[in-house]
Amino acid sequence: MRTRAAVLCATAALVAGSVTAVPAGAAASAPAPAAPVWKKCGTDDHPTLQCASLPVPLDPARPSGRRITLALTRVPHTAKTSEGPLLVNPGGPGGSGLALAGYVASALPRSVAARYDVIGFDPRGVGRSTPALDCAPRHFGAVRPDTVPTTDALERANLERARTFAAACGRAYADVLPYMTTTNAVRDMDAVRQALGAERISYFGYSYGTYLGAVYAKLFPGRVHRLVLDSVVNPTGVWYGDNIGQEYAFDARHRALMAWIARYDATYRLGTDPARVAARWYAMRAALAKKPAGGVVGASELEDTFVPGGYYDGYWPYLAEAFAAYVHDKDTGPLVDAYRKFGAVDASGDNGYSVYTAVQCRDASWPRAWSRWQADTWAVYAKAPFMAWNNAWYNAPCAFWPTEPAGPVSIANTELPPALLFQATDDAATPYAGGVTAHRLLARSSLVVEEGGGNHGISLSGNACLDGYLAAYLTDGTLPHGGPVADAVCARSPDPVPLTTKAAAPSSAGMTLHGLLGFRR
Repeated sequence: MRTRAAVLCATAALVAGSVTAVPAGAAASAPAPAAPVWKKCGTDDHPTLQCASLPVPLDPARPSGRRITLALTRVPHTAKTSEGPLLVNPGGPGGSGLALAGYVASALPRSVAARYDVIGFDPRGVGRSTPALDCAPRHFGAVRPDTVPTTDALERANLERARTFAAACGRAYADVLPYMTTTNAVRDMDAVRQALGAERISYFGYSYGTYLGAVYAKLFPGRVHRLVLDSVVNPTGVWYGDNIGQEYAFDARHRALMAWIARYDATYRLGTDPARVAARWYAMRAALAKKPAGGVVGASELEDTFVPGGYYDGYWPYLAEAFAAYVHDKDTGPLVDAYRKFGAVDASGDNGYSVYTAVQCRDASWPRAWSRWQADTWAVYAKAPFMAWNNAWYNAPCAFWPTEPAGPVSIANTELPPALLFQATDDAATPYAGGVTAHRLLARSSLVVEEGGGNHGISLSGNACLDGYLAAYLTDGTLPHGGPVADAVCARSPDPVPLTTKAAAPSSAGMTLHGLLGFRR
């Protein structure tokens, strides 16, 4: 996950109160949860937003032991009757959910949002929760070694970065890393439920947040009221296999961007043949490997800048303009600006990456032999070069992680109430097969598909068809049923158009949501 600085600033002003609580499953002698002390922390966009904090056990098996703190936000219900809490999560692992509560409450139809207490939270280790992990500040500082290890020196440099990061995490957080798992984050969620005095909660998660929600439903099926999973992680690939699947899918999305640029050759003048456009992009990459743009954007940073285009096509016009300016005029300014907006990692991003690795490396087994990573990544690179090595190095600390894997959770569930799943067929971060697999494993779930859509995070992003199914379900549990795979199919949202075109601005809902979701699952 990579979250842009401009997005996380929205949460910087949130001030937390404090309470005491313990998770479900704690010993009978554990103190009873206390209700959160909510304080006003409204913004211009979300004036009714409230903040609190919640102490939870670092080790849920020892409820009277050391405590850590979760940061919470809330938009209270306004209707006479309430459906109870609706917890929201933007993914990651490592994504801050504090600002997402306000967004969801304002993006849902007013009559629907009025019936829920929409609850945002920073999972353990994230953002305003304490301790907030930051293993190696400026780990992604420019200019990094080229991700493609065409020489032994480049491979050694990238391996050293991965080893150093894992060792830094082990030194700084040796007492915390063993407890940084999805299952413990789920138990924290149940602590939130108890502190809110709710018998059941509803949940709405994007991306990795779909796995978080599915694991909650597995551990606590009787405590789920409604469950919405958007852009669904393949639960059978946690996490090494899922990342390899991403690499192929992101290459396809990058080729889709090249085809889009070719379609608008009159604007960008980069060619009408997508293969020709792609060749010019890789030529730009090779040039930047030798001479970084503005001394900032080398080959690795260029990849970082264009990866967000795989998540959301609203970024395509900005990326295309920067690409064209560099090719035609050797103007590096737009490329540097695009990197700073979309690819650069600030302190919040350092925290997000630290949590990402802490959870993913602990959640599941990763190959410890570097030869396995080499063979698998070169095999991907031969067919899908765009993100193969970039993603491999992003996850490489897991080859050297100082804690043993806990093991993934099977989300197969026959006890869960009916759930609603959303999936785009061309999603790169969580490919379509993941949504189909989760739909099969979650009995009585319904799958709504955006046919031909490639964005990651598709509900509350401007597609009225998708949002209609979401509103109906959250209103009274209504779900579509039918079809051997999908229960309903929506047309994809329109492609973006160049910024020079009239009415070219991307959907404001889409831009806001995808800023909150960030990047890297």
